[in-house]
Amino acid sequence: MGRKELRRKVRGSYAISTVSIAMVLFLLASVGYIIWNLSKATDSIKERMTLYVMMEPNASDAAVEDVAFKLRATEGVREVVFISKAEAAEEFRNYSGGDFSDFLKYNPLPASFEVRLAASDSPKQIVNRIEEASEEWKGVDEVLYQQGMVESMETNLGDFKLLLVLFGAVLLLISLILLKNTIRMSVYSRRELIVTMKLVGATKGFIKRPFVVDSLWMGLAAATIASLMFWGMLVALSEGVPYLALISGGRVMAVIFGGIYLCGVAISTIFTSFTLEKFINMNSAKINIY
Repeated sequence: MGRKELRRKVRGSYAISTVSIAMVLFLLASVGYIIWNLSKATDSIKERMTLYVMMEPNASDAAVEDVAFKLRATEGVREVVFISKAEAAEEFRNYSGGDFSDFLKYNPLPASFEVRLAASDSPKQIVNRIEEASEEWKGVDEVLYQQGMVESMETNLGDFKLLLVLFGAVLLLISLILLKNTIRMSVYSRRELIVTMKLVGATKGFIKRPFVVDSLWMGLAAATIASLMFWGMLVALSEGVPYLALISGGRVMAVIFGGIYLCGVAISTIFTSFTLEKFINMNSAKINIY
Protein backbone atom coordinates (compact mmCIF):
# COMPACT_ATOMS: atom_id res chain seq x y z
CA MET A 1 0.00 0.00 0.00
CA GLY A 2 1.43 3.41 -0.98
CA ARG A 3 2.05 6.20 1.52
CA LYS A 4 -0.55 8.48 -0.07
CA GLU A 5 -3.16 5.77 -0.08
CA LEU A 6 -2.40 4.96 3.56
CA ARG A 7 -2.72 8.60 4.57
CA ARG A 8 -6.01 8.90 2.69
CA LYS A 9 -7.32 5.78 4.38
CA VAL A 10 -6.26 7.00 7.83
CA ARG A 11 -7.81 10.43 7.28
CA GLY A 12 -11.01 8.80 6.07
CA SER A 13 -11.21 6.50 9.10
CA TYR A 14 -10.60 9.39 11.51
CA ALA A 15 -13.22 11.50 9.76
CA ILE A 16 -15.76 8.69 10.07
CA SER A 17 -14.85 8.21 13.73
CA THR A 18 -15.18 11.94 14.44
CA VAL A 19 -18.59 12.16 12.78
CA SER A 20 -19.73 8.98 14.58
CA ILE A 21 -18.68 10.36 17.98
CA ALA A 22 -20.36 13.69 17.18
CA MET A 23 -23.64 11.98 16.31
CA VAL A 24 -23.54 9.89 19.49
CA LEU A 25 -22.82 12.97 21.62
CA PHE A 26 -25.60 14.94 19.92
CA LEU A 27 -28.07 12.10 20.43
CA LEU A 28 -27.15 11.62 24.09
CA ALA A 29 -27.28 15.37 24.78
CA SER A 30 -30.73 15.58 23.18
CA VAL A 31 -32.11 12.64 25.16
CA GLY A 32 -30.57 13.96 28.38
CA TYR A 33 -32.02 17.42 27.76
CA ILE A 34 -35.48 15.95 27.11
CA ILE A 35 -35.29 13.97 30.36
CA TRP A 36 -34.18 17.09 32.23
CA ASN A 37 -37.03 19.19 30.81
CA LEU A 38 -39.60 16.52 31.58
CA SER A 39 -38.26 16.31 35.10
CA LYS A 40 -38.67 20.08 35.48
CA ALA A 41 -42.21 19.85 34.06
CA THR A 42 -43.01 17.09 36.56
CA ASP A 43 -41.71 19.24 39.41
CA SER A 44 -43.85 22.13 38.19
CA ILE A 45 -46.96 19.92 38.19
CA LYS A 46 -46.19 18.76 41.72
CA GLU A 47 -45.72 22.33 42.95
CA ARG A 48 -49.05 23.43 41.48
CA MET A 49 -50.90 20.78 43.44
CA THR A 50 -52.72 22.17 46.48
CA LEU A 51 -54.42 20.54 49.43
CA TYR A 52 -56.70 22.29 51.91
CA VAL A 53 -56.69 21.96 55.68
CA MET A 54 -60.14 23.05 56.83
CA MET A 55 -60.50 24.45 60.32
CA GLU A 56 -63.48 23.93 62.61
CA PRO A 57 -65.93 26.89 62.71
CA ASN A 58 -65.17 27.60 66.37
CA ALA A 59 -61.39 27.09 66.16
CA SER A 60 -59.52 29.57 68.34
CA ASP A 61 -56.82 31.92 67.11
CA ALA A 62 -54.27 29.98 69.14
CA ALA A 63 -55.29 26.74 67.41
CA VAL A 64 -55.03 28.41 64.00
CA GLU A 65 -51.53 29.71 64.78
CA ASP A 66 -50.47 26.30 66.08
CA VAL A 67 -51.71 24.53 62.93
CA ALA A 68 -49.96 27.11 60.73
CA PHE A 69 -46.69 26.54 62.59
CA LYS A 70 -46.96 22.75 62.32
CA LEU A 71 -47.86 22.84 58.62
CA ARG A 72 -44.87 25.02 57.78
CA ALA A 73 -42.64 22.66 59.78
CA THR A 74 -43.92 19.59 57.92
CA GLU A 75 -41.39 18.00 55.59
CA GLY A 76 -42.35 18.41 51.93
CA VAL A 77 -44.49 21.53 52.41
CA ARG A 78 -43.34 24.42 50.20
CA GLU A 79 -45.85 27.15 51.11
CA VAL A 80 -48.76 27.64 53.50
CA VAL A 81 -51.39 30.32 52.90
CA PHE A 82 -54.05 31.09 55.51
CA ILE A 83 -57.55 31.99 54.29
CA SER A 84 -59.76 33.56 56.95
CA LYS A 85 -63.54 33.20 57.10
CA ALA A 86 -63.95 36.73 55.68
CA GLU A 87 -61.54 36.01 52.80
CA ALA A 88 -63.34 32.73 52.06
CA ALA A 89 -66.67 34.61 51.91
CA GLU A 90 -65.17 37.24 49.60
CA GLU A 91 -63.83 34.55 47.27
CA PHE A 92 -67.26 32.90 47.21
CA ARG A 93 -68.94 36.21 46.31
CA ASN A 94 -66.45 36.84 43.51
CA TYR A 95 -66.88 33.32 42.18
CA SER A 96 -70.67 32.97 42.42
CA GLY A 97 -71.74 36.58 42.08
CA GLY A 98 -74.06 36.21 45.09
CA ASP A 99 -73.91 36.88 48.83
CA PHE A 100 -75.28 34.22 51.19
CA SER A 101 -75.06 36.57 54.19
CA ASP A 102 -78.22 38.34 52.98
CA PHE A 103 -80.39 35.38 53.91
CA LEU A 104 -78.20 33.27 56.23
CA LYS A 105 -77.22 36.25 58.39
CA TYR A 106 -73.88 34.59 59.18
CA ASN A 107 -70.78 33.29 57.44
CA PRO A 108 -70.83 29.46 57.28
CA LEU A 109 -67.49 29.14 55.52
CA PRO A 110 -64.62 27.96 57.72
CA ALA A 111 -61.11 29.32 57.84
CA SER A 112 -58.62 27.12 56.02
CA PHE A 113 -55.04 26.70 54.90
CA GLU A 114 -53.89 26.28 51.31
CA VAL A 115 -50.88 23.97 51.40
CA ARG A 116 -48.61 23.85 48.36
CA LEU A 117 -46.25 20.93 48.04
CA ALA A 118 -42.54 20.80 47.30
CA ALA A 119 -41.36 19.00 44.18
CA SER A 120 -38.59 17.16 46.03
CA ASP A 121 -40.91 14.72 47.82
CA SER A 122 -43.60 12.31 46.70
CA PRO A 123 -47.04 14.05 46.72
CA LYS A 124 -48.71 10.97 48.17
CA GLN A 125 -46.21 10.75 51.01
CA ILE A 126 -46.63 14.44 51.86
CA VAL A 127 -50.44 14.18 51.84
CA ASN A 128 -50.37 11.06 54.02
CA ARG A 129 -47.95 12.80 56.37
CA ILE A 130 -50.28 15.78 56.79
CA GLU A 131 -53.42 13.65 57.08
CA GLU A 132 -51.94 11.49 59.83
CA ALA A 133 -50.52 14.44 61.76
CA SER A 134 -53.69 16.57 61.45
CA GLU A 135 -55.72 13.98 63.37
CA GLU A 136 -53.95 15.16 66.53
CA TRP A 137 -54.08 18.90 65.77
CA LYS A 138 -56.71 20.88 67.67
CA GLY A 139 -59.17 22.85 65.56
CA VAL A 140 -58.68 20.88 62.30
CA ASP A 141 -61.91 19.61 60.75
CA GLU A 142 -60.67 17.78 57.63
CA VAL A 143 -58.05 17.68 54.92
CA LEU A 144 -59.29 18.01 51.33
CA TYR A 145 -57.41 17.17 48.15
CA GLN A 146 -57.91 15.50 44.78
CA GLN A 147 -57.18 11.91 45.70
CA GLY A 148 -57.40 10.59 42.14
CA MET A 149 -54.95 13.20 40.89
CA VAL A 150 -52.44 12.36 43.63
CA GLU A 151 -52.56 8.63 42.93
CA SER A 152 -52.37 9.00 39.14
CA MET A 153 -49.51 11.50 39.42
CA GLU A 154 -47.62 9.13 41.70
CA THR A 155 -47.99 6.21 39.29
CA ASN A 156 -47.88 7.78 35.84
CA LEU A 157 -45.08 10.29 36.35
CA GLY A 158 -42.88 7.71 38.06
CA ASP A 159 -43.40 5.16 35.28
CA PHE A 160 -42.79 7.78 32.59
CA LYS A 161 -39.52 8.90 34.16
CA LEU A 162 -38.35 5.30 34.50
CA LEU A 163 -39.22 4.62 30.86
CA LEU A 164 -37.21 7.62 29.69
CA VAL A 165 -34.20 6.68 31.81
CA LEU A 166 -34.28 3.10 30.48
CA PHE A 167 -34.58 4.40 26.92
CA GLY A 168 -31.59 6.66 27.46
CA ALA A 169 -29.57 3.80 28.98
CA VAL A 170 -30.35 1.45 26.08
CA LEU A 171 -29.53 4.19 23.58
CA LEU A 172 -26.24 4.86 25.34
CA LEU A 173 -25.31 1.16 25.32
CA ILE A 174 -26.09 0.72 21.61
CA SER A 175 -24.25 3.93 20.71
CA LEU A 176 -21.14 2.95 22.66
CA ILE A 177 -21.04 -0.50 21.05
CA LEU A 178 -21.25 1.00 17.57
CA LEU A 179 -18.73 3.66 18.48
CA LYS A 180 -16.29 1.10 19.84
CA ASN A 181 -16.34 -0.75 16.51
CA THR A 182 -15.83 2.50 14.61
CA ILE A 183 -12.78 3.47 16.69
CA ARG A 184 -11.40 -0.05 16.39
CA MET A 185 -11.52 0.24 12.60
CA SER A 186 -9.81 3.63 12.85
CA VAL A 187 -6.95 2.12 14.83
CA TYR A 188 -6.88 -0.91 12.55
CA SER A 189 -6.21 1.36 9.57
CA ARG A 190 -2.85 2.21 11.19
CA ARG A 191 -1.97 -1.36 12.18
CA GLU A 192 1.17 -1.36 10.03
CA LEU A 193 2.57 1.55 12.02
CA ILE A 194 1.88 -0.35 15.25
CA VAL A 195 3.68 -3.44 13.94
CA THR A 196 6.67 -1.36 12.82
CA MET A 197 6.93 0.35 16.21
CA LYS A 198 6.77 -3.03 17.97
CA LEU A 199 9.52 -4.43 15.76
CA VAL A 200 11.91 -1.61 16.68
CA GLY A 201 11.27 -2.24 20.38
CA ALA A 202 9.01 0.71 21.23
CA THR A 203 7.31 0.56 24.62
CA LYS A 204 3.54 0.47 25.06
CA GLY A 205 3.49 4.02 26.29
CA PHE A 206 5.50 5.25 23.32
CA ILE A 207 3.19 3.44 20.87
CA LYS A 208 0.03 4.66 22.56
CA ARG A 209 1.05 8.31 22.92
CA PRO A 210 0.45 9.55 19.33
CA PHE A 211 -2.78 7.56 19.04
CA VAL A 212 -4.15 8.92 22.33
CA VAL A 213 -3.20 12.49 21.36
CA ASP A 214 -4.97 12.05 18.03
CA SER A 215 -8.01 10.60 19.79
CA LEU A 216 -8.02 13.59 22.16
CA TRP A 217 -8.20 16.02 19.25
CA MET A 218 -10.77 13.79 17.58
CA GLY A 219 -12.94 13.92 20.72
CA LEU A 220 -12.66 17.72 20.91
CA ALA A 221 -13.58 18.08 17.24
CA ALA A 222 -16.54 15.70 17.64
CA ALA A 223 -17.72 17.60 20.75
CA THR A 224 -17.55 20.90 18.86
CA ILE A 225 -19.62 19.48 16.00
CA ALA A 226 -22.13 17.97 18.45
CA SER A 227 -22.39 21.26 20.40
CA LEU A 228 -23.10 23.24 17.24
CA MET A 229 -25.72 20.70 16.15
CA PHE A 230 -27.36 20.72 19.58
CA TRP A 231 -27.44 24.51 19.82
CA GLY A 232 -28.81 24.76 16.28
CA MET A 233 -31.57 22.31 17.17
CA LEU A 234 -32.56 24.34 20.24
CA VAL A 235 -32.58 27.62 18.32
CA ALA A 236 -34.64 26.12 15.48
CA LEU A 237 -37.18 24.57 17.86
CA SER A 238 -37.43 27.72 19.99
CA GLU A 239 -38.12 29.84 16.92
CA GLY A 240 -40.54 27.32 15.44
CA VAL A 241 -42.35 26.55 18.70
CA PRO A 242 -41.64 29.61 20.91
CA TYR A 243 -44.05 28.68 23.72
CA LEU A 244 -41.93 25.63 24.57
CA ALA A 245 -39.11 27.87 25.86
CA LEU A 246 -36.53 25.17 25.21
CA ILE A 247 -33.40 27.26 25.75
CA SER A 248 -32.72 27.40 29.49
CA GLY A 249 -30.40 29.50 31.63
CA GLY A 250 -26.68 29.83 31.21
CA ARG A 251 -25.84 27.39 34.00
CA VAL A 252 -27.85 24.57 32.41
CA MET A 253 -26.32 25.22 29.01
CA ALA A 254 -22.83 25.31 30.52
CA VAL A 255 -23.40 21.94 32.18
CA ILE A 256 -24.72 20.41 28.94
CA PHE A 257 -21.92 21.70 26.72
CA GLY A 258 -19.33 20.86 29.35
CA GLY A 259 -20.74 17.35 29.51
CA ILE A 260 -20.58 17.04 25.72
CA TYR A 261 -16.87 17.96 25.65
CA LEU A 262 -16.06 15.80 28.65
CA CYS A 263 -17.85 12.77 27.18
CA GLY A 264 -16.32 13.36 23.75
CA VAL A 265 -12.77 13.35 25.08
CA ALA A 266 -13.40 10.48 27.51
CA ILE A 267 -15.11 8.23 24.96
CA SER A 268 -12.51 8.70 22.23
CA THR A 269 -9.43 8.38 24.47
CA ILE A 270 -10.71 5.46 26.58
CA PHE A 271 -11.91 3.41 23.61
CA THR A 272 -8.73 4.15 21.68
CA SER A 273 -6.60 3.13 24.65
CA PHE A 274 -8.42 -0.18 25.13
CA THR A 275 -8.30 -0.95 21.41
CA LEU A 276 -4.58 -0.17 21.26
CA GLU A 277 -3.95 -2.47 24.20
CA LYS A 278 -5.41 -5.37 22.23
CA PHE A 279 -3.43 -4.54 19.11
CA ILE A 280 -0.16 -4.11 20.97
CA ASN A 281 -0.52 -7.39 22.86
CA MET A 282 -1.54 -9.26 19.71
CA ASN A 283 0.87 -11.40 17.72
CA SER A 284 2.16 -9.30 14.81
CA ALA A 285 1.45 -12.14 12.39
CA LYS A 286 -2.26 -12.13 13.34
CA ILE A 287 -2.86 -8.39 13.44
CA ASN A 288 -3.93 -8.24 9.80
CA ILE A 289 -6.76 -10.71 10.38
CA TYR A 290 -8.11 -9.04 13.52
